[in-house]
Amino acid sequence: MSALPELTGEARFEPMTEDWLSAVVAIEQQAYTHPWTRRNFQDALASGYQAQVLLGDTEVLGYFIAMKGVDEVHLLNITVAPSQQRRGWARVMLDALCLWSRGQRAQWLWLEVRVSNLRAFQIYAAYGFRRVGQRKGYYPESAFKREDAIVMSLQL
Repeated sequence: MSALPELTGEARFEPMTEDWLSAVVAIEQQAYTHPWTRRNFQDALASGYQAQVLLGDTEVLGYFIAMKGVDEVHLLNITVAPSQQRRGWARVMLDALCLWSRGQRAQWLWLEVRVSNLRAFQIYAAYGFRRVGQRKGYYPESAFKREDAIVMSLQL
C-alpha cells in the first residue's frame, strides 16, 4: 500500500463563500449519490448558516454547514473530499463545529445520517453522538424509493 501524500502547509478553516462553491460542489458530487446542488449551498450561505471550508494548502479537504437554533445546532452537511477520507479530517471538523456551537451557547448538536451510511454513523458514534430516533423515508434513494435517516444528538 502506498503512502498518502502529506500536506506541505497548514490545514485551516475559512468561511465558505461563493468563491469556494465550484470546489465544494465538485466534492459533493464525488462523495454522494444524491448531492446538494449549487443552489442548496447558495441558499445556506444566504440564510447565514455557519459554513466553513477546511483547507490544506489551497485544496478543499472538506466542509460543513450548520444551522443555529435556540439552544441547539443542527448539522446540515459535513463532507470530507473522497481523496482525503480516513485521515481524521471529519473529527477535525466536528471539533471545530462543537467549539463554535458552544460559543453560540448551544446545549445540543443534532444531525441525520442515512441508514445505509454505516461509516458516517460509526464516525458520529465514536465521537459521542447517540442515536435518538429514525425518520422514515427522509432521504431520496431512487425515483420511487426513499431511505430512512437515523437521528443523532450530542450533548455539548
